Amino acid sequence: MAMHESMNDAGVVEIVMDNPPVNALNIGDSYRLADLLDSVRRRPEVKVVVLTARGRGFCAGVDIKEMQQLPGNEGILAANRSCFELFRAVYECAVPVVTAVQDFCLGTGIGIVGNSDVVVAAEGVLFGLPEVDNGALGAATHLSRLVPQHRARQMLYTCESAPAEELAGYGSVYKVVVAEKLMATAREVAERIAAKNGIVMRAAKESMNGIDPIDVRRSYRYEQGFTFELNLHGEGDRARDAFLAGERSGHDEADGDTR
Repeated sequence: MAMHESMNDAGVVEIVMDNPPVNALNIGDSYRLADLLDSVRRRPEVKVVVLTARGRGFCAGVDIKEMQQLPGNEGILAANRSCFELFRAVYECAVPVVTAVQDFCLGTGIGIVGNSDVVVAAEGVLFGLPEVDNGALGAATHLSRLVPQHRARQMLYTCESAPAEELAGYGSVYKVVVAEKLMATAREVAERIAAKNGIVMRAAKESMNGIDPIDVRRSYRYEQGFTFELNLHGEGDRARDAFLAGERSGHDEADGDTR
């Protein structure tokens, strides 16, 4: 994956994911993005991070092809660990993370967005977890930060997606705008935050995490235990092989999967 980083004079860092066709993340991608976010702690000049993607989809999940090419359980183990590290790095980033979401956001994308601080989305963006269809579980922790509990359960059980406009009604998506205004809106929000005192803002981010009612790291790790169990049952391999064989599309727009 190509990953582009730039910073403006206001201290706003933009990270752009760019991995055609649908921005699925492989194991190395997830670790690289986590490292970029972790590095902010040692860069006091950074005030805000804007995370977005180029092309079709914000993120379609992990790279199933890579997982199935690795021997034994190496693929599922590495994918689980890298996703855990990525979601943790978004949550623990020393400054607020603004995500700008286009087209669709599935699986791993839900983990990223659900752990970010402010979300803006283009009109018609779909958010969803195809986990059950993939013989796995995970990121319901983060979906539950975006939609109410019973809606999250219904979405998990049916693999149904929810539009950005619905999430805006819950307040988890700050603004829904036409696609052409997505980045301008994300930058506007980021620069409003960046104009505040940087030391105070870093303290504000840490304090918000400290009073969170749910430990998202422990909660997600608990979910991953069931993914490991399902993989030992063979359900994960069967679902991934069916996807690669073209027997199951899950989401027509998605070429990825998530743990």
